[in-house]
Amino acid sequence: MEITTGLLLLAVGLVAGGYGTIVGAGGGFIFVPALLLIFHMDPALAAGSGIVIVLINSLSGVIGYAKQNRIHYRTGIILSLGAIPGSLLGVWLLHIYSSSYFYVVFATLLVALGIFLFASNSPFTLFRKKKAFNVCREDGHEDSFRLDEPEGSTEISGTPRLAAKWLLPIGALMGVLSSYLGIGGGWLLVPILIYIFKVSTHHATATSIFSLTLYSSVGVVSQIIYSSVDWITVLWGGAGVIIGSQIGVFLSQKIPGKVIIQMLSVLLVGIGFRMYFN
Repeated sequence: MEITTGLLLLAVGLVAGGYGTIVGAGGGFIFVPALLLIFHMDPALAAGSGIVIVLINSLSGVIGYAKQNRIHYRTGIILSLGAIPGSLLGVWLLHIYSSSYFYVVFATLLVALGIFLFASNSPFTLFRKKKAFNVCREDGHEDSFRLDEPEGSTEISGTPRLAAKWLLPIGALMGVLSSYLGIGGGWLLVPILIYIFKVSTHHATATSIFSLTLYSSVGVVSQIIYSSVDWITVLWGGAGVIIGSQIGVFLSQKIPGKVIIQMLSVLLVGIGFRMYFN
């Protein structure tokens, strides 16, 4: 591999690692499209190398988030218990079945979800929340309303409170999509934790990165078995995501939750349109 190609992979990894760690989605959503569009890599090889990058990204990011005490370990472990068999199924499906119809339907869902997240955190919506906040403050209920998180979200604590009967199937779905698409599953998990389980944005992204660390390792082993990993690409790209993820952990402390959700919404729309072109 030429040094210029390696440096370009390093740069892509840097951006992917930083952005992916901030939104809790791993870096595969940027790295895999780059392998396909810029480096013209075979899709199966790109997906296999991408899931290795996701693992490296999540391992690096989880160290920083653990120091900040943002991870809900029980939730991440239960999600991973469902995601591990899902990851194996996703790798198997990738090598025996690929449907353009699936990509179109799934891309439409991603774009719709991205638009919903962006609209719910738009300046107009936030202005309405601010007016409601002022009303609550005048009525003496200021503590019941927060401007920096989706309405109803709460700081997650160490007390077990999220039902395993819901987390296990969600984890299984994440595992399948993560291995099949090679982009991790945090882009799906983070909105679910925020809007369904009412977890604060910063805790949701950190917990997502932790769960990625656990279940993406199974996908990596499976891809190695199928010989679907380009290790030179992983070497250069992995160095970039390690640096980028630490930058992302640092920046996430400075970025409000609503901005992180807007970043995630842009990610979802981007992934969706990329699938349309596939």
